[in-house]
Amino acid sequence: MPSRPAFRKRLKSWKKSYDNITSCRVVIELPHHSQNKGNLYQTTIYLSVPGGAIEVAKGNRKNHSHEDAYISIRDSFCEAARQLGDHLDKRRHQVKTHTS
Repeated sequence: MPSRPAFRKRLKSWKKSYDNITSCRVVIELPHHSQNKGNLYQTTIYLSVPGGAIEVAKGNRKNHSHEDAYISIRDSFCEAARQLGDHLDKRRHQVKTHTS
C-alpha cells in the first residue's frame, strides 16, 4: 500500500498549480472479497475547492488492473487532476456581468 508521503507528494505538486484546494480526503477500499478472481481496490478522492467539491471514485468490476492498489490510486489521482483542471478552467472563464 502506498505510504502517506506518496499522497502528500502528489498533493504538494497540485498545490503549486492549484493553490485553492481547501481539503483533500483519500479513501482506499477493498469492497469485494473474491476467492476466484482478484480483489479490486476502489479509491475515492474528495477535494474541496472554492465554488464546489470534486469527488472521484475509481474502481469497477471490469477493470482488473485495479487488483493493484497502486494502479487504482494512480488512476484516481489522474482523474482528480483532470477534473480539478476542468473546474478551474470554468472558474477562470466565468465572466461577471454588471447591470447598470
